[in-house]
Amino acid sequence: MNAIERYFGINGTNTTIKTEVMAGVTTFLTMAYIIFVNPNVLSEAGMDKGAVFVATCLAAAVGCFIMGAFAKLPVALAPGMGLNAFFTYGVVLGMGYTWQTALGAVFLSGCIFILLSLFKIRELIINAIPLTLKLSIVAGIGAFLGFIALQSAGIIVGRDATLVMLGDMKSYAPAMGALGFFIIAALAYKKVPGAVTIGILLIAAISLITGHTEFGGIVSLPPSIAPTIMQLDVAGAFDVGMIAVIFAFLFVDLFDTTGSLIGITSKAGLMDKQGNIPNMGKALLADSTATVAGSLLGTSSTTSYIESVSGVASGGRTGLMAITVGVMFLLSLFFAPLAGMIPAYATAGAIFYVAVLMMSSLRDIHWDDLTEAAPAAVVLLFTPLTYSVADGIALGFITYTVLKALAGKFSEISPAVWVLSIVLLSKFIFLS
Repeated sequence: MNAIERYFGINGTNTTIKTEVMAGVTTFLTMAYIIFVNPNVLSEAGMDKGAVFVATCLAAAVGCFIMGAFAKLPVALAPGMGLNAFFTYGVVLGMGYTWQTALGAVFLSGCIFILLSLFKIRELIINAIPLTLKLSIVAGIGAFLGFIALQSAGIIVGRDATLVMLGDMKSYAPAMGALGFFIIAALAYKKVPGAVTIGILLIAAISLITGHTEFGGIVSLPPSIAPTIMQLDVAGAFDVGMIAVIFAFLFVDLFDTTGSLIGITSKAGLMDKQGNIPNMGKALLADSTATVAGSLLGTSSTTSYIESVSGVASGGRTGLMAITVGVMFLLSLFFAPLAGMIPAYATAGAIFYVAVLMMSSLRDIHWDDLTEAAPAAVVLLFTPLTYSVADGIALGFITYTVLKALAGKFSEISPAVWVLSIVLLSKFIFLS
């Protein structure tokens, strides 16, 4: 015990081993929904659901262990929401690439992230991208997630004349999808730990009781990971059309991780007065390494979870909290039958809830300046309507550059934005 306390510096952070472990359990409960949602989302890309379940748990555990032991921060990791939807609906179903090639793109984005972390040029990248585009991309992915959730629950359905329309809300799946969202939102408002997981399991239980889902057991040995492990196609990811995809994976993971680290460490009182985060470089390296490991195992990008704040609120202050979360994910490997009984409409409410949280970033956009508002609106609308995060980002960059240039605000266009806009515009002209 003394060795553990010394390694994590527990005595100097006003916490105890028991507190750290309980904080880890609390954090796991708030993010356990990913072990139900991720297999459902990636299976639609043609991936084996059982293998993805195992890959999700293992990738999360690897990320948590590296973060806890190496960076020693109370930050938990797992495959990210939004990134998994982009993987399936944007890259595979939208652009027509195989899931193996999409995994290759995740691998390359993780490798680039590692290089950015090692050479400490993260700040240069972050500062080069306008705040408006950062905020609108997060919101655009949120809108995309929301659209996907509504589709998977049958709340939004296809229609020839208008492309989409409201589904039959009297039907079981749409009603349960809506009920799931209401339960999760209400519990989250009441700050109930594990609100998302509780909502998913409640809908699944109702579905089981009413006979809409067959009981398949609770505990078993983990499924085989053979269908997804080391199946990535890195060579295929070097296709010219994948440039924007790799950039999207990298960009979203980079800013999501940075934002989460700032929020978590600030809440934990670990950030100093100058805004510096302890072991920031190691934390970014842990995140990027977990993404590479996840792509090898067979899942989309792994990222830091803002849900770690729930553990911090419970007293977590050190990496022991993250390691506890990792252990919980390993134990989850034996609950594959439970994950297999979760229908798509049970996770739809959770996905829509995450979408709502992501779209809240719109509040910080300067809507009174059209050169800021228009690019944000383009990203927000085009991301779900083109069914492509990559196209939404690309059109947002182009719109930002064109409007700023026409308005004579050349000083607000960084060299990096100029280059990216020209490259992305060329892609639309010559490769579409």
